[in-house]
Amino acid sequence: MSFLPARFQRPRLLIIGCGDIGMRVVKLLRGHWRLMALTTSVERAAALRGAGVLPLLGDLDAPHTLARLAGLADAVLHLAPPPPQGDTDARTAHLLQALARKGRVRRIVYASTTGVYGDCGGARFDETRATRPATDRARRRVDAEARLRWHGRAHGVVVSILRIPGIYADDRPGGHPRERLTRGTPVLVTADDVHTNHIHADDLARACVAALVRGRPQRVVHASDDSDIRMGDYFDLAADLCGLPRPPRITREQAQAQLPASLLSFMGESRRLMNGRLKRELRVRLRYPTVASGLAIKSRAPAAASSSDRSPAP
Repeated sequence: MSFLPARFQRPRLLIIGCGDIGMRVVKLLRGHWRLMALTTSVERAAALRGAGVLPLLGDLDAPHTLARLAGLADAVLHLAPPPPQGDTDARTAHLLQALARKGRVRRIVYASTTGVYGDCGGARFDETRATRPATDRARRRVDAEARLRWHGRAHGVVVSILRIPGIYADDRPGGHPRERLTRGTPVLVTADDVHTNHIHADDLARACVAALVRGRPQRVVHASDDSDIRMGDYFDLAADLCGLPRPPRITREQAQAQLPASLLSFMGESRRLMNGRLKRELRVRLRYPTVASGLAIKSRAPAAASSSDRSPAP
């Protein structure tokens, strides 16, 4: 037990699913918060300790391993995905059951997905739009959101839900379109193309931190940048910046014959997100307001280098 007055004690944050975004949050909060993270891996525990995070071994799929989470943290950042099957999220249910045993947690921030809206036909909208999930993957997210908001109302916890679109960053595993461009995966012709939404990983981490501090009770926020771009144009832009050929364009009918169902599901949903709450309520100032500014980071580096240390374009 600490005998310091509360104003001198650092708040405690428990991160659930401390992967790439979680580690970016750690870098922002280290030294200001006491940081803990749930992990299923002993090997991962060593990496967390090295980053200044206290690892807690447990598994969201095994609720008996979560008992120690009760009463540990003032806030929870829930970044873990739902189970891979079904239309409900038992993992979030298990987490909330554990947290409810002792009522210390005052804030929860949950990383959801904009897939909860389903296809919106390219409409531009804010967070008041009703959800219409078209896949089990999105239905699991809707289920998790509902559980979290109920928990917040029942236990007096401020729950912030960040609905997140495509995350990208050159230093994020699988977070740059370069790999897909190298494979030559086609995109849709403009007449059949969909609007997509994006957020740079660093801006998303900053949005998570802002929600931990400024999030309003049971509030949904679009954690999205200002881009208004179609999927094909996004990959064209990335190809130009990387010095790679632009991807081939095919019709939707051709795509249905050539591409896997997992990719087709993303090509079947078109949305344009408004992010006023992100800026107005969370007061996030985007470092990379468009994908053009975020994707160009790597391409600008060689221009600043000398001729002797300039490396080939990736």
